[in-house]
Amino acid sequence: MKSASLRTLLSIAALVAINTLSAFVFFRLDLTQEKRYTLSDATQTLLANLPDDVHVDVYLTGDLPPAFKRLENAVRETLDEFQAEAAKKITYRFIDPDDLTSVEEKNKLIDKLQQRGLLPTNLVANEGGKRTEKLVFPGVVVSYKGKEAGVLLLKGNKTASKEEQLNQSYEGVEFQLATAIRKLTQTEGNRRSVGLLYGHTQVPPSRFADLLASVQENYDLFFIDMTKPGPIANLDAVLVPKPDRPFSEDEIFKLDQFVVKGGRALFFVDGQRVDSVNNEGTYAQPINLGLDDLFFRWGVRINRDVVKDFYCAPIPLNVGNIGDKPNVQLVPWRFYPLLNNFGTSGNPIVRNLDAVLGRFISTLDTVQSAGIQKTPLLLTSQYTKILKAPALISYNEARQQPDPKTYNDGVQIIGCLLEGKFQSLFTNRILPGDARSNGFQAVGVPSRVLVCSDGDMIVNDVDFKRNAPYPLGFDRFTRNTFANKDFALNAIDYLVDPNGVIAARAHTVMLRPLDKIRVNANRTGWQVLNLLGPLALVGLVGAVWQVARKRKYGR
Repeated sequence: MKSASLRTLLSIAALVAINTLSAFVFFRLDLTQEKRYTLSDATQTLLANLPDDVHVDVYLTGDLPPAFKRLENAVRETLDEFQAEAAKKITYRFIDPDDLTSVEEKNKLIDKLQQRGLLPTNLVANEGGKRTEKLVFPGVVVSYKGKEAGVLLLKGNKTASKEEQLNQSYEGVEFQLATAIRKLTQTEGNRRSVGLLYGHTQVPPSRFADLLASVQENYDLFFIDMTKPGPIANLDAVLVPKPDRPFSEDEIFKLDQFVVKGGRALFFVDGQRVDSVNNEGTYAQPINLGLDDLFFRWGVRINRDVVKDFYCAPIPLNVGNIGDKPNVQLVPWRFYPLLNNFGTSGNPIVRNLDAVLGRFISTLDTVQSAGIQKTPLLLTSQYTKILKAPALISYNEARQQPDPKTYNDGVQIIGCLLEGKFQSLFTNRILPGDARSNGFQAVGVPSRVLVCSDGDMIVNDVDFKRNAPYPLGFDRFTRNTFANKDFALNAIDYLVDPNGVIAARAHTVMLRPLDKIRVNANRTGWQVLNLLGPLALVGLVGAVWQVARKRKYGR
């Protein structure tokens, strides 16, 4: 009897000690195989250094199909992890717009969400023979010191199945939330800097408006005048958008030394020029920008050709008349390929990315370059045809039914990431008396460069009626928005800091679907097991416990 009382007292003391210790020592263990509840180091740093409170309103809740309920639970679990890392500086609540009984209040909320970029989604799902349909807003609004940012949670590649797209959205929850918090909480002192090289393109500023506005949300943006003396300095990355005028040797030297000394650069460069297209046709003319030798030293080559791809966007074309009126229809335009092949690298720039719209793109080859790792990011489909420039481009070609056998040039690289220590193009070419020898560096420190053989990839269309730019990647013919802006912003994030918030895009959650045929066939059996199994288990444990007590104390 004494020993039993002693064990009871020791158990109580142990529980008290554990509870007291837990008040001072906080830890969490993630026992899942893919570490789905473990935040990236950059996200943890961001949350641990929050200067003030952040509030999140989540509008994905209510009576949802199980697949969307899983996404809702992912948001809740991620916000719980955010709270734990941010020392309670993160607060959140779930709001179901359907709970609002007042039609006026509901419409007001819907207008507010749409202004934040959270467009509704009509959910139609069949689960267990039950059809459900509901209009939901799969997004959140993040608030910080009077500023707000809308975050769309339903992301992913639209060509994937619904289950895969929802799982991609699940994987991207941390990145989407952390990006919004970073955007709102950044101060002037801790923002990185991005330079835009101007003076080499005839594209008007309004055609870059959406990309530049998006870049300015996270970075300090500067305009670089290459004609001024001196190197490119004090910038984390340089963006070269659709140049159509040649670079001088001095300008190439500045770009060379910027990258060799650790600067990061993004080039969106065409291999040919298409001024305008009509029904009779025009020629895609090869263009020489003077960058060939520099790219070749880095390990890539942009070819003087134009790509046609079976997987492409449509354009409106008059295919005939109906009576006295033109018959305008959307027909596939194979010079506007949809780039939905991202290779096998799983790089955070393109992971779970939707298709990217290209226009009059050229192919890109990789060549040997010591110390440089090359990662193809954007590739065409396997049904690709290459035309060497000068190549005839005519709208009338869209009327013809193409022969798939002629689209046999295979998968072609359009965008390539280069990482490593870059060697200068001007090695052994700078004489001691040359003014450029001061500070010249032949072999660099590790850096990163992205080269895409399509300058139009970051050019947005303009609504001339409203005199306002369309979002980057928006196709005014199909009213679809492609992932051009996501690709460019992800690329800038990765080049500037691959271990930053962008690293959260590498988060992986495995899909482990049930066999629906077997589940439906054995539905009653599983329901009985789930209902009676726990009761039987509790009864069995109780019976064993009673038998053990009788045997112990019966003696």
